[in-house]
Amino acid sequence: MPIASSGSAVHGELLERVDDARRRSDELFGIVKPAALYERPIAERHRIIFYIGHLEAFDWNLLHGALPGLKSFHPEFDRLFAFGIDPVNGGLPSDQPSDWPRLVAVRDYVRKIRMALDEKLEDESSFGRSPDGYSLEILLNVAIEHRLMHVETLTYMLHQLPLGQKTPRNPPADPIFSSPTPTMIGVPSGTATLGLPQKGSLFGWDNEFEAHEVEVPAFEIDRYKVTNRQYLEFLTAGGYEARDLWSPADWRWKSDHQISHPVFWKKEGETWFFRGMFEEIPLPLDWPVYVSHAEASSFARWAGKSLPTEEEWQRTAYGTPDRQERPYPWGFDSPNRDLGNFDFQRWNPAAVTAFPQSESAFGAQDMSGNGWEWTSTQFSPFPGFKPFPFYRGYSADFFDGKHFIMKGASARTAKCMLRPSFRNWFQPHYQYVYAGFRCVKR
Repeated sequence: MPIASSGSAVHGELLERVDDARRRSDELFGIVKPAALYERPIAERHRIIFYIGHLEAFDWNLLHGALPGLKSFHPEFDRLFAFGIDPVNGGLPSDQPSDWPRLVAVRDYVRKIRMALDEKLEDESSFGRSPDGYSLEILLNVAIEHRLMHVETLTYMLHQLPLGQKTPRNPPADPIFSSPTPTMIGVPSGTATLGLPQKGSLFGWDNEFEAHEVEVPAFEIDRYKVTNRQYLEFLTAGGYEARDLWSPADWRWKSDHQISHPVFWKKEGETWFFRGMFEEIPLPLDWPVYVSHAEASSFARWAGKSLPTEEEWQRTAYGTPDRQERPYPWGFDSPNRDLGNFDFQRWNPAAVTAFPQSESAFGAQDMSGNGWEWTSTQFSPFPGFKPFPFYRGYSADFFDGKHFIMKGASARTAKCMLRPSFRNWFQPHYQYVYAGFRCVKR
């Protein structure tokens, strides 16, 4: 996946993007009150303190080999903060706050790494290649997007902290919207292009290659994401008690963990509330529902529908009746705040009808932003897949039949990851991600 050598303009742009990504992660950690930095808001994840060190350890472990003259000044931290976790068999981490270094030591590690890397990166002549032969431009894109992905995943982790452990941020005004009328739209048979070409000039992660076309039979798909209102009808109708709506594995998970509603919902008396990032509000019925893949699948069965495949979702979002494809669902305009809820604009969702200008060529709205969308496709490699040699486990570790593809974006997804080829994935029983869904009929 060669990318041309960095010229001055590209060099400057990359460094600006590094600074912007660091600013976003620093601001995110800043909403956590210091006493809560050793908490573990989600049982399956590390404590917050790990991620403060992880972002810099990742950058260091990735970049220092391509920047001459750099030697590690804290090998123990380089290893300690190297890898996150994603337990799939019920095993949970058991470490204690006392097992982690003091905050002052972690902050000092972060500061020293940034100083060492920046001194080299500011000198364009020091741009070299990694021991694997990859240009520093590619490695910097990896570092930038890795950090921005964590800004998103950390946001939904911090979402689970008690409100009193966070410093509120003022929300922007909600966009004007009309209440949606659930409808389906027809998508004729045609092709969908998945992935990026190896010989192209665009950056992508290893699982985005190689580009290939897939024939997609005709189908119908929901015009909008499923809303809280629609999902409340499913819940009220007894959807969580109907065993035939759940796969055996999903039913065991639901029963073992006493799952009875979306994790972002809370009931007080007879009233449902939405557990927002900084406050609890009466459940906004026109917002997209955020649920696990298991919950989305059970709703789809109840509705007599299915979750879309990756290629069905792709065709709906980027395809056109004349068999051409567009870079964004709405067309060719660069992403902006009128076209969707993405790029850190908001902390919460917006109504599914809030961005009518986002409509795809087939009439589907809100397909990029406002919540990832589950598909029925298990995460697996495209033909010709080659793992990044400097990050072999990024994708390959999750080709295990236990993770499902999500497409689109959330309110906290960076603009650079709105490209059609980007693939996200999670386990089916993970409730915490900002993910909704829409259904199909075939």
